[in-house]
Amino acid sequence: MDKLIIFDTTMRDGEQSPGASMTKEEKVRIGKHLEKMRVDVIEAGFAAASQGDFEAIHAVATAVRESTVCSLARAQAGDIQKAGDAIKPAAQGRIHTFIATSPIHMQHKLRMTPEQVLVAAVDAVKFARTLTDDVEFSAEDAVRSDMDFLCRIFEAVIKAGAKTVNVPDTVGYSIPEALGERFRSLLQRVPNADKAIWSTHCHDDLGMAVANSLAAIQAGARQVECTINGLGERAGNASLEEIVMAVRVRKDLFNVETRIDATQILAASRMVSTITGYPVQPNKAVVGANAFAHESGIHQDGVLKNRETYEIMRAQDVGWNANRLTLGKLSGRSAFKVRLGELGIVLESESSLNTAFKKFKELADKKHEIFDEDLHALVSDEAVTPEIEQYRLVSMMAHVETGEEPYAKLTIADHGQEKKCEATGAGPVDATFKALESILHSHAELQLYSVNNVTEGTDSQGEVTVRLAKEGRIVNGVGADTDIVIASAKAYLNALNKMAAKHQRLNPQGD
Repeated sequence: MDKLIIFDTTMRDGEQSPGASMTKEEKVRIGKHLEKMRVDVIEAGFAAASQGDFEAIHAVATAVRESTVCSLARAQAGDIQKAGDAIKPAAQGRIHTFIATSPIHMQHKLRMTPEQVLVAAVDAVKFARTLTDDVEFSAEDAVRSDMDFLCRIFEAVIKAGAKTVNVPDTVGYSIPEALGERFRSLLQRVPNADKAIWSTHCHDDLGMAVANSLAAIQAGARQVECTINGLGERAGNASLEEIVMAVRVRKDLFNVETRIDATQILAASRMVSTITGYPVQPNKAVVGANAFAHESGIHQDGVLKNRETYEIMRAQDVGWNANRLTLGKLSGRSAFKVRLGELGIVLESESSLNTAFKKFKELADKKHEIFDEDLHALVSDEAVTPEIEQYRLVSMMAHVETGEEPYAKLTIADHGQEKKCEATGAGPVDATFKALESILHSHAELQLYSVNNVTEGTDSQGEVTVRLAKEGRIVNGVGADTDIVIASAKAYLNALNKMAAKHQRLNPQGD
């Protein structure tokens, strides 16, 4: 069987989702878990987007040793140099350069002729090859590009030294049959097609990103670009977990295999969801809460008699039923630290570890069972670096009573100085947010407020996501607690911390 290379772009394309920006420490956490999951290529960001992106890619390249670490770069010398510098510490580094090739993009966005685009692409690949041996080229909006021009540009960049060439469906326009045919045609018509690995990168605007990716694999693609939970701008990207399990379950249709350790998939899903503030819907394939649940009596009876009657894969194969923490309130600090390490969670200081352990003890007093998801939620506050944390919840009290107006009183630390606030509202959460705004005056627009249970049971932590927008900036804040109102306050402050600290990123308009 051929090897299928899994190229994860959660930290680059996934981060382009509204409010899904990640800190350097969060990217390192995700990168180390992707390495543990045996992802082949990790695209850690777009180095020229901001200094923060550059530093995050550099940190991931330093921390990850078993996977290739990649940076995106436009077909411009400055971008490519930044990418090369960012991946310099990597044991295996890749520069991924791109330029648009469709008539609409060349004319209206680039304002370049096809010949100018071809020259820029070749020059970009040649320059990238002076910085690393591993160069990938993407023809942005390839699905809407002229086939003759695509053949010319791919032949030229392969000749220039590109080891991987990517045919992205940038706007999610294709359908499986059409994309498969496009790959077959390219592989036949490009004279040096056998000198490069062909890659697919699909967006989900019409709900067919995974189906399109699988069609490309059947047609000869041997790298698939995807994200955890299908995270990505607009409707998202092809879902890593769905592609990996599809080629594994349907070996009769796909003559490929991956090196992915699928038992790490659920943990990766939970980690990315917690960090980005994008919850996983219950009916999401593979990692949704209902993915292996059976309500129908007929289905339940069949599964009890023979699992394969209604289940095409085992829940434990993707990490379900293996996520219960075997620690309790009597467990020691060393055992707690070891378990965090097994989950790919590394706290940078002893102070952060001590605070997290204290929170763990407090949670263990409230909950009978502790799950790995609880730990991801618990340490999310401690993953915030001191220079980013401007606001912190010290204490709060919220009151709600039938026939009375709800109110909230809070004490927060603002740059280390304690401040008190209070307000009434339509409910305790509304009162909490109004109280915070009365002293912080962010004037941000609340675009999203959602609550999800971290685990099962009435004693579960509630995980709250708050999305704020201000002056074109959008951030997601996440907070978790067994009390949803406290979790809401944490989430609001977390969003304000990100709003205050995050530098403006350059949107790469990538593939």
